[in-house]
Order: sequence, then C-alpha cells, then structure tokens
Amino acid sequence: MSLLQLAAAEAVARLGEFDAIIDCRSEGEFALDHLPRARNWPSLSDAERHLVGTIHAETGAFDAHKRGAALVSANIARHLEAHLSDLPRNWRPLVYCWRGGKRSGSLALVLSQIGFNVCVIDGGYKAFRAAMVADLPRAVQRLSFRVICGPTGSGKTRLLSALADAGAQVLDLEALASHRSSVLGLIPGQPQPTQKRFDTLVWTALESMDQAREVFVESESKKVGNLAVPDALMTAMRASACFDLHLDDAERVALLLEDYRFFVDEPELFCERLGALTALRGHDVVQSWQQQVRAGQTNEVVRELLATHYDPGYLQSMRRNFVQFNASETIAPEDRSASAMGRLAQEILAEVELRRGPPDAAANRASLAGQVGRGELGEPASPATASPPAGFDS
Repeated sequence: MSLLQLAAAEAVARLGEFDAIIDCRSEGEFALDHLPRARNWPSLSDAERHLVGTIHAETGAFDAHKRGAALVSANIARHLEAHLSDLPRNWRPLVYCWRGGKRSGSLALVLSQIGFNVCVIDGGYKAFRAAMVADLPRAVQRLSFRVICGPTGSGKTRLLSALADAGAQVLDLEALASHRSSVLGLIPGQPQPTQKRFDTLVWTALESMDQAREVFVESESKKVGNLAVPDALMTAMRASACFDLHLDDAERVALLLEDYRFFVDEPELFCERLGALTALRGHDVVQSWQQQVRAGQTNEVVRELLATHYDPGYLQSMRRNFVQFNASETIAPEDRSASAMGRLAQEILAEVELRRGPPDAAANRASLAGQVGRGELGEPASPATASPPAGFDS
C-alpha cells in the first residue's frame, strides 16, 4: 500500500510516468479543462455537487458532509466495479480533484488500500494549472520554429496539413482553438474551448515535440478567435525564421470559397459576420458587401475584401511583428490543390534537411532552391509584419 502527495511542479515534470491520470471532479469541471490523458471518475456529479451545496446552505455543513460522503462512496464503488477488474497490481495512477483534496483523497485512499501505488496532486487541478502555465516558457524555448506566413487565402493551413502528412512537426493553433483566426473565422457548430483548455492543449502539443526537429507553425495574431496564444509562444514565433507563401488571386478566392463553404451555402450567416467589420470599414461599405452577397456575388465580395482590407493590413502586420519576415523565403505552390501543397511540403522539408548538412552542401541547396515553383526557396521576399486583419484567414 502506498499513497503519496506529489507537488504540482513535480507532477508537470513526471506526467508521463503514470499508467493513468484520474480526474475526480464533476463532468462539468472536467469538460472545461483537464490534465493530458486524464479520464473522468467523478466523486460527485454536477447534480450531486449542487445537491450537497444546497444542503450546506439550508441545514449546515454536518448534514452536507453526511450526504456527500454517501454519494462519494457510492460513486467510488461504481468506478471500482467498472474499471478495476483487469488492472494489474503494479498499476500506478495519478489522482486529482479541484484543490482541497477531499474528492481525490477519498478515491486515492481506497485505491491504496487495495494495494495500488497512488499519487495525489497536492493542490489539485488548480495547482497543476499554475505549474503548467509557469512551465510553458521552458516548453517553448527548447524548440525551434519555422513560421508559415502568407496573405489571407494563400493556403497556410493547407500547407501545414501537407507538412504534417509529410512527417513534419506541426503546431496547428487554429485546430487547437477550433477557429480560423479572424472575425469571420468562427466555425459553425464548433465552439471554441475555454482559455484554460487551450493552454493545456498547447502545452501538451509542445511537450510531445522533438527538440532536435523544427516545428512548423502558421503566423497568427495574439488571439485566435477569443483565445489568447501564450505570450512565450507568441514571442518565439515572432522571432523565428519565416516562409512567405503566395498564390494567384484567383486561386486565393477559390480557396476561401472552398474553406468557408458555409458562407456560400448560408448567405445570411456571411452577412451577419460581415457586420462585425462595420467599425473598421464603415456602414455603407459593409452594407454594399451584404447586398452583393444576397445577390449571389460572393466571389466579388471576397475579391474586394482581399484587395481593399486584408492584404494591406497583412503587410503592415508582418512588417511590425515578425522580425525575420523581410528575410523570409518566398514559396508558391502551382495551385491550391492538395497535391500541389504536398509537393511544396516535400520541397520545404528537403531544403530543411539540406541546411542541416555540411558546408559543402551549399551547391545542392542552391540547386534545390530553383525547383520550388513560381516563388523559390531562398528567394528574398519583399519587405513586409502585426496582427492579421479581422476576417478571413487560411
């Protein structure tokens, strides 16, 4: 029998050592955020917590504790019946609740009495989150980033996906945030996670990465929808080497209409989201765009948004924020297709591998640079860096 209290900072460093991570909080608390790999064994459900709280308010702590103890005991019994039958003696769980340790302590005590070696996070989820946030700068600083820049609709997200398919390490912040990083970027039917959940997802992704290999990431502003990118990560991205991705304007419009198909299928949804640009572009301009969308002229609206709003704002953003953008390598796929993005991803990875080679590989690097397409790896980009403007991004 073993029952140990583990400091939160130590839990952050040793998380991978445990066979299971058990969250004893309610299902609602678990949904807001939880530790990586955690499974939810509630000591009290949301409804039961509410019931115990009501009893505490109406008749006092003693009655609330009696009712809570009965509920916790019944729930622990159910968890043991459901989950423990096939577990070996050397199974080693890490258990936590919110902060005080009563809910996790009850389960941990029973598990330890059975004979398992159990660790409980001292201070619970609250302490772990504080330690994890404090650890984020270390998780960032051990990695080297390559930032995929490019104007709206140039295919940055598609290229990231192609790089991942080609075996590269990719940090897709928009996927983690469930948002396409703009005023128009909310994905219908797909709510964003909480800020706490996003932070945990980012930390978990960073921790999983090999520091000996580059991490490809898309240029982002400080916020992806309603979620803030951790400061340490934002600072590192803005100091990193960049690629500048370009597509023909016609391809960009077509790409956006594909990626934001729901705006084509639901014109009123598009009009509603365009309304968010009124403060920036003025009532008359936005109203004109909305009228065009309702008349089926979505292509024309997207083209005008790119030319008059997004592209000028993008250049200002890049010049101001990404310090290596002016020295970035211009890259361009033949078109927006998955096959073209896949070929470009392979060329980028081949170039990265060559750069790891000895100095006498310079001739090979120069030869490869001419093979990348209309914009070549190694070709300096025009000066261009700040947060991308509100609206489409892809």
